[in-house]
Amino acid sequence: MSRPAEPTAPKAVYRVEGLSCANCAKTFESNVRRIPGVIDAAVNFAAATLTVYGEASVEALEEAGKFERLTIVPERPPGGSVRAAGRPEQAGAPFLKKHAGLAAAGLLTMAGFAAMAWEALRLPAPLLFAAAMLAGGRSLFKTGLMNLLRLRFDMRTLMTVALIGAAAIGEWAEGAVVVLLFAASEALERFSMERARRSIRSLMDLAPKEALVRRDGREAVVPADDLAVGDIVIVKPGQTIAGDGVVARGSGSVNQAAVTGESIPVWKTEGDDVFAGTMNMDGLLEVRVTRKAEHSAIARIIHLVEEAQASRAPAQAFVDAFAKFYTPAIIALAVLVAVVPPLALDAEWTRWIYLGLSVLVVGCPCALVISTPVSIVSAIGSAARHGVLVKGGLHLEQLGAVRSVAFDKTGTLTRGMPDVTDYAVLDDGIDKNALFAVIAALERRASHPLASAIVRKAERDGLDFETLQVEQFRSVDGRGVRGAIRGTEFFVGSLAWLADMQHPGLTEERLAMAQALQREGKTVVAAATERDVLAFVAAKDELRESAASAVGDLGKLGIRHTVLLTGDNRIAAEAIRKEAGISEAQADLLPDAKWQAVQALKVRYGSVAMVGDGINDAPALAAATVGVAMGGTGTDVALETADIVLMGDDLARLPFAIRLSRKTLAVIKQNIAFSLAVKLAALLLVIPGWLTLWIAVASDMGATLVVTLNALRLMRAEAKAAQAAPAARR
Repeated sequence: MSRPAEPTAPKAVYRVEGLSCANCAKTFESNVRRIPGVIDAAVNFAAATLTVYGEASVEALEEAGKFERLTIVPERPPGGSVRAAGRPEQAGAPFLKKHAGLAAAGLLTMAGFAAMAWEALRLPAPLLFAAAMLAGGRSLFKTGLMNLLRLRFDMRTLMTVALIGAAAIGEWAEGAVVVLLFAASEALERFSMERARRSIRSLMDLAPKEALVRRDGREAVVPADDLAVGDIVIVKPGQTIAGDGVVARGSGSVNQAAVTGESIPVWKTEGDDVFAGTMNMDGLLEVRVTRKAEHSAIARIIHLVEEAQASRAPAQAFVDAFAKFYTPAIIALAVLVAVVPPLALDAEWTRWIYLGLSVLVVGCPCALVISTPVSIVSAIGSAARHGVLVKGGLHLEQLGAVRSVAFDKTGTLTRGMPDVTDYAVLDDGIDKNALFAVIAALERRASHPLASAIVRKAERDGLDFETLQVEQFRSVDGRGVRGAIRGTEFFVGSLAWLADMQHPGLTEERLAMAQALQREGKTVVAAATERDVLAFVAAKDELRESAASAVGDLGKLGIRHTVLLTGDNRIAAEAIRKEAGISEAQADLLPDAKWQAVQALKVRYGSVAMVGDGINDAPALAAATVGVAMGGTGTDVALETADIVLMGDDLARLPFAIRLSRKTLAVIKQNIAFSLAVKLAALLLVIPGWLTLWIAVASDMGATLVVTLNALRLMRAEAKAAQAAPAARR
């Protein structure tokens, strides 16, 4: 566990190229911490990043990673943005240059076997095999010997002991084959992990490197990294938007798939938000930049996903804990195999030492250790590319176990943009426009969507409400607002609020009038003074297109219980419940009551997901096993507070995320079971004496390759499910 760094210590983040082994990551982290000037360091193996607190040069960091030939690249060079994936000159490096040791080991091993087959060549086969071992296993031996001196027993330590033993008993050919297979296995692991990592970092390549900017009345092409807040960027049809901003002029369809996962372009006009990496399909847009490149939606998504990849799922924690006991047990077993038969049965020492060395090799926990992280990396990457941000392996695993889902209403099941449908003044002697201006003056200070609907209507009607002076304004959480205008105190809020205060103006006749509106699925707001109820304002919020289909998909996944938790009245809640196909509705709930409702659901069902907007539903989101926020295309609050974020506010992505979670858990279990089964099968070969060093390495390499490829399926298979979701809604 990392030591806490001093708050004032400078922080730098680096990309680490060539990091393919979890144990090597720990060794590298320890080496970096010993560099003079470094206060603390943390390596994120899944994302291949290094965070350094303190001062250290790139040369010193690469020296710390020399044992693994690691390359260190600053994530954000001076004046630049986040790097995508390594140094440009290395991206296309030839295979032989990257894997020269592996290639040399292969050629020398083949030469050694040729020398054994054709004695006429008169080549010293043992020397060729020894050269192959050194060419392909130089870094292996260096790390293994260092670990052996420190009594640190990991995969490389076991391999080094086995190879030294093979050389000591003259098994040069076996040793060369072991090194060759091990080097090939490491190359495959490195390729697989880098592929999973690039699937996220490649998002940065979606944003263009240059932008056409208008500054001081002149147009010029500038690097996208140099865009400043307030710059006007001109985006022509077919071009990609270079920075996050607001449409200042023009309109057109924008493909937002890179950020939200939406396959259908979204119409954008003046005042609408747009994001870096999204494509202008038609029309000419002028975009006012609101965020620098390093703070763009895509950059924040990548940062969150890479942090999530470092978060261990319970299954991964189990594997790590198991490996701590597993490795010493394998060493003890290898010693027993090598020593007991010769001592107890007078068996041949050479043969049983060889079998003991084979046990060491087959016992390497490589496939077991890598089985979970590569699955988590692949799954979180797949989810992010399709509009679901999962904030860690823990939440990914918990989501698959959910048995009940609770939904907020406004902004979650509904669009969150209600419109005023009815306005009824209860006293003929009151000026309707003057009263509505008072209501709007109070509601413009509130943040609820209903308040916004009232303000929009007042603006459309041209009412002068902004000049009204409101005194002693107070917002009553979940109830409404109150304040004094021209000496008269007004209340604007729910019927339940007036009923609780036993308002004298809320007669049975007036209550029946309001309930008639509620039965139409409308939300009713009452305007009152201390003595009388003056008017009712009704608004209706349309159900999201994806809501009913998402609830239906949850049922197909075995989640039979869904519940609507809302602060709205029971009649309106029931109307929305029936329209969405939800099991039950609980209405008139304040934030603390929603929290209590979620707690009760956890008692009944064990694992509960709460879906809300990430702000007003914060207590309920925190109480749930998994809090799911509607992302609103990447709002800061949703991204920072939720366990899972549905980008694009698309509820259809919730069933997709649950399917992905369950499939990920299945893949992890498959990988663990397969890894252990292969180890056991190979170890059983010791009994008849059939286990050889090359079989041991081949089994370990084969298991590693199989579990890695099985995990990478998560990146490909779930894409079909995600793409199918929008089509189903059209």
